[in-house]
Amino acid sequence: MAKNPKTKPLIASPDELLRTIFDYVGRIADERDIDQLLILLADMGRDLISADRCTVWLLNRKTKELWSKVAHGMDRIIIPVTAGIAGCVAMTGDSLIINDPYSDDRFDKDVDKKTGYHTRNILSLPINDGEGKIIGVFQAINKMPEPEKFSEQDLEHLLLAATYTGKALDAAILQEEIEATQREIIFTLAETGEMRSKETGYHVKRVAEFSRLFAVKYGMNEEEAELVKLSAPMHDIGKIAIPDSILLKPGKLTPEEWEIMQSHASLGYEMLKHSDRRLLKSAAIIANEHHEKWNGEGYPNGKKGEDIHIYGRITAMSDVFDALGNERVYKPAWELDRIVKLFKEEKGHQFDPKLVKVFLEGLDDFVKIKETYKDEPPVSER
Repeated sequence: MAKNPKTKPLIASPDELLRTIFDYVGRIADERDIDQLLILLADMGRDLISADRCTVWLLNRKTKELWSKVAHGMDRIIIPVTAGIAGCVAMTGDSLIINDPYSDDRFDKDVDKKTGYHTRNILSLPINDGEGKIIGVFQAINKMPEPEKFSEQDLEHLLLAATYTGKALDAAILQEEIEATQREIIFTLAETGEMRSKETGYHVKRVAEFSRLFAVKYGMNEEEAELVKLSAPMHDIGKIAIPDSILLKPGKLTPEEWEIMQSHASLGYEMLKHSDRRLLKSAAIIANEHHEKWNGEGYPNGKKGEDIHIYGRITAMSDVFDALGNERVYKPAWELDRIVKLFKEEKGHQFDPKLVKVFLEGLDDFVKIKETYKDEPPVSER
């Protein structure tokens, strides 16, 4: 919920309106995250009509709820579509100017009681998509300065913001749906590959969460850490092309078989490298480089040190930690002390020294993820 940091003139001139709109348009166009987009749109609406607070609600038709992001650092807030003035607007499609909310039965007075805030007036109107369907509600509270009231002119000005908001949200929602589809495809393909090699259970999920934790502790921002998390599950996608006779062999592989097994890294890269999508490009890097070693003795290209992409170095440690800590067809699970000992020994050899330091310093957090996504024991052990 955007709050007005300053008092503006009661009636904005056309030039002032244009300046306000253009001030926000660039920032809104560059924003990909829907949560932060809602905050920017609310800020724009607040500044256009000199309101104390403004909220952009999105309508979830499946759950029959309205939700919004009202401030940085806070969770989303969710209300039933049947609740309050915003719910009424979402249900009816009517714009409302209410300058005496305490006399209106649709107003939820309990919100003010809980927060200590006093609502003097409300302006609320629907947000429509390109097809004219209601996708949300723009709501402003308390015209500034006190004791001014919202007017039809304010409604017209907020309609400008609502019209632009509908288009911006249309594009953002479509982008989010595309990215959600990518994530679903990636996890489905990754799990398919792991099932072939008997890496069942939560292996894919754990590697994703370990990789995100490594990225955050390494110093990446949240957006890049999330990218690593979403890309890491595809590290072994190339195993789809490895014959079962080699992939599922319980004993030691022959040199010829081992050469074929190693090809899964390059095969995975070839599968993914042609996409222009950032997520799949990152997955291609990870597939190709998660078996490279810090000392240059890895495969497929014998890269060394920081020539190995950080995404590959992170996924390598995540994958090894999970593989050692869980039972496989060819070995029992290792105890934590034994894994820690190996990582210390391989610091600067197999693994990036800085990432080993990150792992050791954050060991409790990595173990917590491991315990949260623990595989169920085989039926015979129950």
